Amino acid sequence: MSNMANGQTVSGGSKVKKFLPLLVIAAIFALFFVFGLDEYLTFKALSENRDNLLTYVEQNYAIALLLYLGLYTVAVAASLPGGLLLTISGGFLFGWFVGGLVTVVAATLGATVLFIIAATSVGEALRERAGPWLKKLEAGFKDNALSYLLFLRLVPAFPFWLVNIAPAFLGVSLRTYIIGTFVGIIPGTFVFAFLGTGLDSIIVEQQEKVATCKASGQAVCEESFQLGSLITTEIILSFVALGVISLLPIALKRFRRSA
Repeated sequence: MSNMANGQTVSGGSKVKKFLPLLVIAAIFALFFVFGLDEYLTFKALSENRDNLLTYVEQNYAIALLLYLGLYTVAVAASLPGGLLLTISGGFLFGWFVGGLVTVVAATLGATVLFIIAATSVGEALRERAGPWLKKLEAGFKDNALSYLLFLRLVPAFPFWLVNIAPAFLGVSLRTYIIGTFVGIIPGTFVFAFLGTGLDSIIVEQQEKVATCKASGQAVCEESFQLGSLITTEIILSFVALGVISLLPIALKRFRRSA
């Protein structure tokens, strides 16, 4: 009886340990909104703190870079909103090359953490109980995992958080996931980091508009710029083209099989 109780305790403890990382991620996500931290990941907040941020980076470059790395990693691991703003801010604060490189590393780290948590806490159980359709999808995905993953990363039609966890349910290896994530996010990250280098002029322009508005005595004076306006049709089409190229190995493989 004692052995059975001990066995149940161990089993219960292992389950708690297994799901603890997932609970921590969920708690971070919830507390982010409870404490209103989402208000700090806005263009308005960036504009209002522009001078302080630039001064801090100038005086504490290495520390600022590490803080940015840590913040971005946690944001991706917890699937927090504001990824576009953070990426553009990286280019704005550290330049397109350093900002882009650190962002790629941070995003890969955060995505990998989330992948491991999803794979170990939910992925195994889901694959064990999955029906034939999911197993068939898993088999097809695993045969061309890198190409599919590159496509999902390159084409901005899929939520970043979804692409982070979906491969965990499809049996993708950790090595393939890391390579696909790191390589796949490079184009988009550096494009947005480069756009960030021109953000300062936009911030100054918006601040001048607000100052002029207030000087004219208008009751409501707010910045009207939206970060989404930086994403042009040409940029999207370029990413789609890269995504299509990443699927060429699959097309060639199927062509050879049918030939």
